[in-house]
Parts: sequence; C-alpha cells; structure tokens
Amino acid sequence: MRAWLAGARRLEPEWLAMTRRLVEAESPSEDKAAVDGCMALAAEAARTMGGRLKVHRQRVYGDVLEMRFGQARTAGQEAQAVARTLVLGHLDTVWPLGTLRKMPWRVAEGRLYGPGTLDMKAGVAMTLTAVRMLLEAEVLTRRCGHEVVVLLVSEEEIGSPVSRAVTEAVARECGAALVMEPAQGLALKTARKGTGNFRLEVTGRAAHSGVDFAAGRSAIRELARLIEQVSGWSDEARGTTVNVGQMGGGTRTNIVPEQAWAEVDLRIARRADGPRMERRFLALKPTRLGEDCRVKVTGGINRPPMERARGTVRLLRRAQELGAELGWRVEEAATGGASDGNFTAALGVPTLDGLGAVGAGAHAGHEQVELDSIAPRTALLAGLLASRITSGITNLTRG
Repeated sequence: MRAWLAGARRLEPEWLAMTRRLVEAESPSEDKAAVDGCMALAAEAARTMGGRLKVHRQRVYGDVLEMRFGQARTAGQEAQAVARTLVLGHLDTVWPLGTLRKMPWRVAEGRLYGPGTLDMKAGVAMTLTAVRMLLEAEVLTRRCGHEVVVLLVSEEEIGSPVSRAVTEAVARECGAALVMEPAQGLALKTARKGTGNFRLEVTGRAAHSGVDFAAGRSAIRELARLIEQVSGWSDEARGTTVNVGQMGGGTRTNIVPEQAWAEVDLRIARRADGPRMERRFLALKPTRLGEDCRVKVTGGINRPPMERARGTVRLLRRAQELGAELGWRVEEAATGGASDGNFTAALGVPTLDGLGAVGAGAHAGHEQVELDSIAPRTALLAGLLASRITSGITNLTRG
C-alpha cells in the first residue's frame, strides 16, 4: 500500500490536470453533445493507456463509455472462470451549461472547486489514475488473467434511463463492482436506499368560485387529501420515506381548480418493500370527500435498494485491511441516496460504493473536493484492484 500511495502522489499533478479537463467540459445530463464531449476526454485518456474501448451509442442522452484493461483470458482458461472487476462511474452533472462562469474551476486552501468536481469527475480521474498505476507496475497486464472494466454512464443524475441495461449487462460478467461516487464523509458505503418516483394527477370540475361554487369539485383540495394519505405511508423505522417534493394546480383564484398534480419521491431500504409500495401508489383512488374527482398515478420504482450483503462486507473488510497498512481507518456507512451501484447490488454482485473523492457540497454552489484525500483514496482503489488481480479471484465470489 505504501508503494501505491507513493505512486498516487507522484501522479497527483496529472490527476489534477485530468480533473480540470473533465470539469471544464461541462456536461449536464440533458445535453447529449456536452456529455459526449466530456466522454471523449475520458476515452482519449484510456486509449493512451491501451484500453479497449466500446461506445454504447445513445440517441437522446450521452453515449455510454466502456473501457477494458488487462486480459480477459489466459491460455487454457474457461470463459466462465475469467475474473473481472467493474469500476463504475458517471460523467453527467446536475449543472447547466454556463455554470462555470459563476462556479469557476479553482484551487484554494487545499480544496478544489467547480461544478461536478465532487460528483463525480474527481472520482473518474482517480479511476483512470489507479488503472495507470496498475499498468505501470505491470500488475494489470495482457496476460494477468484479470480484466478491469471501467464503465462511465451519461445520465445517472436523472435516473439512468438508458444506461441501466448496459450497466446490468456488464455487471453480470463481473465478480465485484467498485463505485466511484463520493465518500460518505470518509466512509465507504455498503447500503443505499432504493428510489421510486410517482406523479399524482387529479381532475376535478371547474366552476366560478363566487357564482357557482357548489357545482365545482376542487382538484387541489382532493390532491391535498391524497398528499396527507401518501405522506402517512412513511415508516422511518423500516427505512421507508415518502416526500411530496413538487405540486401545482389551478388557473385563477376565482375558479374552482379542475386540475392539480404532485411529484412524489419514495425511498425504501428493503427490496421487498418496492413492489408493495408501488402497488399502493398505483391503486390510489379518490377519497370519500373527493369521490367526484378522477385520480391518475404514474411512475414506479427507479432503483432497487442496495442492501448490505456478505460479498459487499468482504470487499469492505479487504478495504479496511489495506487502509490499516497506511494507518487509515476505513469506516462503513449507509445512505438514503441512490447510485448505479443499486443496480449491480440487486443482481447479487458484491458492490462497494463511495470510493470516490472526499468533499462537500455535491449538487450545491459550494461543491468541493479535499485535495489531501485524493492520493490515499486512489491508492486504496489501486490496492483493492491489485488484490483481486493477484489473488486470482473469479466471478464465483458472489454472495
């Protein structure tokens, strides 16, 4: 581990330059051309390291970039015994084009600032740096019998609507997934909540609020009753929360509103709760007081929860052993936020998340990365990958 740490420190200027290129290539999820431009920078870096690239072309969102390093098979190996490790990340951000004008790239007092630095362009640059270290040390070679697959998706921030299928197909080939989302403080993540999104639409009956009030049926009033109903489904002890984050309706104050809507966020900690909660939402009907209204519900579970599993705990224990070699205590955390690691974990692939940068302000105007964290965490990623490569671990490690 001390050698990996020394290597990471040596390459820190190159990491910083790569991170700057990625951050200054603004890449909001909804802008395909912008995301593709940022992906091209990562592809160029991988190509110079001898990576084998596959671009999964997308029509609406940015293309998904798959990069493979090492050798999938040595002489005499059976295909099913090939060892692979997936390193998963994304290059889209929540920030619209032009954000750099008010949040410029800058380094000050040991911190790096700019849109997408923490979530998660620093983590992507860390990944490519760790792979470079493994290649230079000849741990990851054309004949090592292990393949490191780096997958960068293009629309994680809006739910991965097109990349999910690619992520799941690649993950099924791999014995473990390491997710480069930001750390939880300093801790690695072994559990994440699953997410669901639902839209409630209520149709009432319009009427003049002064002349013909009794003839109207207020969609807003009925929506308010439904909001109280679904909010009551939260069960924090079980890890289930229901949050009505947006709502609207009506046209003028002197008209009984005919239309109203609400957008609802659902979080679940247990995979079994997903179908049950989804059925509850989709079965919503008008309340007794609003029986003359019509209710339409759309949406569903977007990401299953990443539940703490034995294989994931084994990855964590190995990370803790490696961290201890540097006098660094690697802690464990669970979070209510979701990532694409939810998809890999749901397939039964041991998944360790939060291996990216340490910082603060993801999705906020003060987004930042602690520069002192970069070399140790890059070394930890390199150490984890090296331990899988040199131990001959195969896809049979699931569980």
